[in-house]
Amino acid sequence: MSRYSNSLWSRRRVLGTGAAALAAPVIAPRRAWAQGNEIRVGWVSPTTGPIAAFGAADDFVLGQLEAKLAKGVEINGTVRPIRLIRRDSQSNPNRAAEVASQLILDEEVHLMLCSSTADTVLPVTDQCELNEVPSVSTDTPWDAFFFARGGDPAKGFDWTYHFFWGAGQVVDCYASLWNQLDTNKRVGLLLSNDSDGVAMSHPEIGMAAMVRKAGFEVVDGGLFQPLSDDYSAQIARMRDAGVDIMTGVFLPPDWTTFWVQSAQQGFKPKAASIAKALLFPTAVEALGPLGEGLSTEVWWSPDHPYPSSLTGESSADLAAAYTRATGRQWIQPMGYKHALVETALDILGRCADPTDSGAMMEAIRGTDLTTLVGRVNWQNGPVPNACPTPVVGGQWTKGEAAPFDLKIAENAQAPEIAVQRPFHALN
Repeated sequence: MSRYSNSLWSRRRVLGTGAAALAAPVIAPRRAWAQGNEIRVGWVSPTTGPIAAFGAADDFVLGQLEAKLAKGVEINGTVRPIRLIRRDSQSNPNRAAEVASQLILDEEVHLMLCSSTADTVLPVTDQCELNEVPSVSTDTPWDAFFFARGGDPAKGFDWTYHFFWGAGQVVDCYASLWNQLDTNKRVGLLLSNDSDGVAMSHPEIGMAAMVRKAGFEVVDGGLFQPLSDDYSAQIARMRDAGVDIMTGVFLPPDWTTFWVQSAQQGFKPKAASIAKALLFPTAVEALGPLGEGLSTEVWWSPDHPYPSSLTGESSADLAAAYTRATGRQWIQPMGYKHALVETALDILGRCADPTDSGAMMEAIRGTDLTTLVGRVNWQNGPVPNACPTPVVGGQWTKGEAAPFDLKIAENAQAPEIAVQRPFHALN
């Protein structure tokens, strides 16, 4: 991807959420923090609003790691206390930028952690880059983190680092699923007009281009307005074009509306692999029988084989503990929230002086850690500042203890994550 210009990404960022970076006051760059023994870590994620599902497991994950955080971190023979300061982005990019600036200006955080879609990650990391605050983020495609922020592959960013999969990895997962079926290889694509959808719409390195590169024809329906109540025009276009495979980026309520209306209007593709909307069991349950057989990317699951570097527990252990504590099924973001804390504590433990921003950045760049979601190492990424993590393809099937279970149906890029059942066409 480094051979492409980022100019179109920058333009689309302005049309999408670029204004979020301007929503908060610009703070003069700061190279040293107030003195004190306490290490202050900012945490920004959405716990309210349309994408609150991405932050739904934060309380559980941080509660599980409370004892580890309470112990602080030993640096040069001295135990330093850690204060984790949480802020809710309210699923709004402008709010995310605002709370990030508050954490920087008022709380003087030494390290910023953020996650949960581009609506959070892009504005928060923009504030950190602008104000020279070390940042580690996750849970949005790495190419959106990098290119949608105007990243130059020849230079990279100075203050912001990210670990997660990229759009190309997801398309490869989807293609691996689709190639298990007999189809006409005609793929319908729709993208929500929000931070994630806009990032995936780049004409050269966006989702349509990658699907074509994987050997499929694309019927590109472009961007649609989120939270619409009528998708008749888009459905008619896909149905009339003879689309066998549906893909794209949707918010959960948008996909529910689209898929129910598709059934009503006679659009019945053989596969539907949807990013973002189909990550959560509640979104599939809302569709009833129409949810069976839908597919999506799987970034973390109870079957991921990497143990926690903090607790030694497996992914299966974490998922089971979540169900016991909440009565709900595991959700994918919880693995990455756990890994974000793993990475942060590893960085702090290796940092010569967490109150020195240069020392913090040296520790971030030197990270080489196997977490619950896989290896985090920024030495050999596709672009500076980005570390890809494993992703596989999954399909929602009738559940055993719950209405639906997400089963891994392809693992071409991560064979260490076992396939549970082959992919099958929609009924």
